[in-house]
Amino acid sequence: MADIDTHDERAAIFERHRARLFGIGYRMLGSVEDAEDIVQEAYLRWHQAAIETVRSAEAWLVAVVTRLAIDRLRRSTTEREAYEGSWLPEPLAMAPAPDREAELASDLSMAFLVLLERLAPEERAAFLLREVFGADYAEIAHVLERSETACRQVVHRARARVRNEKRRVTAPVETHEQIVERFMAALAAEDKDALVALFTDDVLLMSDGGGRAPSIRNVVSGAERVAQVAVGYQRKGRGLITHRLAWINGEPAVLTLADGRTLFTTSFAIEDGRIAAVYRVLNPDKLGHVGPPPFPWDTVRG
Repeated sequence: MADIDTHDERAAIFERHRARLFGIGYRMLGSVEDAEDIVQEAYLRWHQAAIETVRSAEAWLVAVVTRLAIDRLRRSTTEREAYEGSWLPEPLAMAPAPDREAELASDLSMAFLVLLERLAPEERAAFLLREVFGADYAEIAHVLERSETACRQVVHRARARVRNEKRRVTAPVETHEQIVERFMAALAAEDKDALVALFTDDVLLMSDGGGRAPSIRNVVSGAERVAQVAVGYQRKGRGLITHRLAWINGEPAVLTLADGRTLFTTSFAIEDGRIAAVYRVLNPDKLGHVGPPPFPWDTVRG
């Protein structure tokens, strides 16, 4: 690649791989801003790199972004532990791409991103590179600077930790959309029984307010309790909030508005035609990429 020596040539090469790099960063970190930051850092490093030492631009860039993501994830451990209430990934408005092989078209659901949270940084990186991006073990070994044997073991452990759960969150898009529409109808009618019928017996509700918006700190479990919480919130917002179907992280979800502002998003994990988990993001710091501007909770509290 010694003939690639101009700024424009380097920029063009980088842009060809930007979607893949952002996809790695977002899945690793669950944050649009953090993913964009490390992609920008990779861009700067790419322009400073000794190009004659680079065999494959894609492999070089993937390695840089993945290592940056691992480092940032390690640094964020303390912040995550101090986070007020449940921490959920930042939702991203995105409909499924026509080509399911597109970089941002697969394994981006909120349920899948939540599952990744149980993996250590290197486990998450190895699992994503292998299972989502189809990297071979030689490439993973290069990225993680470990032997291929060690990387196989890391991926094997990661698979064991998410395999069963990953299967249970998969549902056809048409089924998913119908269930979301029924969920919205039950909410609008404040029909607790209809909600209970939509839920699995052990359904979970996670709410992420981050200390910035009113939310339930602890995970709520059980169909009756989750339905009660959902209906209770609906009654408090009667006449003030509206719900609409939205495509978030490539799946049907609910976008809830108040005064034309985004109040929260609700995403779902579907198991055998029923809702197994509800993920509600209320933290306004995480709602900048889903629709109208976030609801100004700070103004209300002031």
